[in-house]
Amino acid sequence: MLSNRLAGITRIRYNFLLPSTSRASQAGPRSAGMFKRLLPLKPYLARYKQRYVAGFLCLIVAQGVGILPPLIIKAGIDAISANLNSRKLLFYAGLLLGVALTKAVFQFWQRWILIGISRDAEYDLRNDLFSHLMRLSPRFYTETPTGDLMSKLTNDLNAVRNLVGPGIMYSASTVTLGIATVSVMLSLDWQLTLLALVPMPLVSLAVKVFGKMIHDRFEKIQEMYSRLTEKVRENLSGVRVIRAFTQEDPEMAEFDRMNHEFVRKNQGLIWITSSMWPGLALIFALAFMLIMIVGGRHVLAGKISVGTFAAFNVYVFYLIWPIIAIGWVMNLLERGLASLRRLNSIFEAKAEITDAEVAAGAPRTIRGEIEFRSLSFSYNGRPVLKNLSLHIPAGKTVAIVGATGAGKSTLVGLIPRLYDAPPGAVLVDGVPVREIPLQVLRSNIGFIPQETFLFSETIRENVKFGTTDASDKDVERAAEISNILPDIQGFPRGFDTMVGERGLTLSGGQKQRTAISRAVIRDPRILILDDALSSVDTYTEERILRHLTDVMAGRTTLLISHRVSTIRYADEIVVLHDGVIAERGKHEELLALDGHYAELYNKQLIEEALEQEA
Repeated sequence: MLSNRLAGITRIRYNFLLPSTSRASQAGPRSAGMFKRLLPLKPYLARYKQRYVAGFLCLIVAQGVGILPPLIIKAGIDAISANLNSRKLLFYAGLLLGVALTKAVFQFWQRWILIGISRDAEYDLRNDLFSHLMRLSPRFYTETPTGDLMSKLTNDLNAVRNLVGPGIMYSASTVTLGIATVSVMLSLDWQLTLLALVPMPLVSLAVKVFGKMIHDRFEKIQEMYSRLTEKVRENLSGVRVIRAFTQEDPEMAEFDRMNHEFVRKNQGLIWITSSMWPGLALIFALAFMLIMIVGGRHVLAGKISVGTFAAFNVYVFYLIWPIIAIGWVMNLLERGLASLRRLNSIFEAKAEITDAEVAAGAPRTIRGEIEFRSLSFSYNGRPVLKNLSLHIPAGKTVAIVGATGAGKSTLVGLIPRLYDAPPGAVLVDGVPVREIPLQVLRSNIGFIPQETFLFSETIRENVKFGTTDASDKDVERAAEISNILPDIQGFPRGFDTMVGERGLTLSGGQKQRTAISRAVIRDPRILILDDALSSVDTYTEERILRHLTDVMAGRTTLLISHRVSTIRYADEIVVLHDGVIAERGKHEELLALDGHYAELYNKQLIEEALEQEA
């Protein structure tokens, strides 16, 4: 579902519902400090600061109560030496139970609150990511593989959630427990405590080294996962082509190679984490050995009691979790930061088409007059349209023809600002399109593109897409205009028929006619058909055009077609050649010129004659 939506984002713009706005979120470089690298999450965490305070209070209480059992054990052991009676024994046992219950209650609320925040932050971040993606320009999607976006919106988002929830919670828990434990240990025997802390610099160094290695490896793993996801998406989308060219085995072999590389990279990360944990435990075991030797001597020398030594040893075991957890938490943090950097690359992509030039008194309605004024436009430095000027009065039907690559689709795509023309080069109702709010501009345009895209919904939902108040009668009327109604009525479930991914269950002609229904149901002031009848036969085309005659009346219509039969009755025909207007006029006038249009017309007559003979 998500990949289907991402694949259709640029096509959603043909329905012109969403204004494009930009949002930039700056992340610090990898070499920056931990807090600076977390800055992109600040807006999300700030929304829940009160809950964070409550969660951290529960955490402090849970950890504060949690360090009491060794002191209770100390008191009990020392009391044994002083003839402990059964009543005191029950008192210490009950005290331990009460401490355990108190810790359990506050630990529950600590996890409920802090882990819950991570889910809410994930919800907010996912919505913002999707919203930002919906506003990015088509250029972004031509340069970014869908599989890469899918990986970021699933795997990377999950890693960031673990950073926000378990990562932050266990970081705070580790620090709190570590400080509390060391404080109590100092009060029991400061010399033993210093001895226990001697290996800590080694722990810090190990965490730093392993953390950097984990960060680097995880970034590479995520990049490989993106490539693997894109490979799967591409092969599933093109499975019919793969079968037609008998490329199943080569594609499976390539997938196996990529999958093996992905596993190998993960194994490399596992090797690092597997080395880190035992290494930290070994450092801790070394400290524990020294404490047993020196602490035993302190007991024999009478410096500390047996109860104190027992409690101290329990606290040493308490330090196991903070030390081991440092490695685990650093693993979570580095994974999360690597993924956050990848997600932030989406937010850093700026929308190229915005309402930045819209003034306060911008028009809120559109009549449909269109003007191209000395328009020149290039793709990646390659000129497509050259100093083109054309005026289309409101309510007129203008056909645009020309050879492939002449610039027809580019020309009509500049009207709804799928791409931005130079300032003042494209006007609607005498107003530059950059000065018209995108919502106003696009909601008044019905666009049927060359490449038809349908969502994995019912036919009804696809026809109603982009409208909020269309009734079933309106849907049926739109289907009748596009001549898809008889086909729909022949389906067992009628308008409730699921079209499958990208309309897979429909023929090319049925998909085009559904797209026409989707455009006309909006009752737009400007109707653009970009070769929208190429997949239907001549008879069906004539029926659609007859129905469209009433729809086109009173509204501006632009027709792009390679078929002369589609455009011959237009109010004016414009012939594009190499990015300029080569000819313009009515059908008979252009035939009399015996130029590009006449050549196109004669070529089609020959093709039709050959088809009839065949």
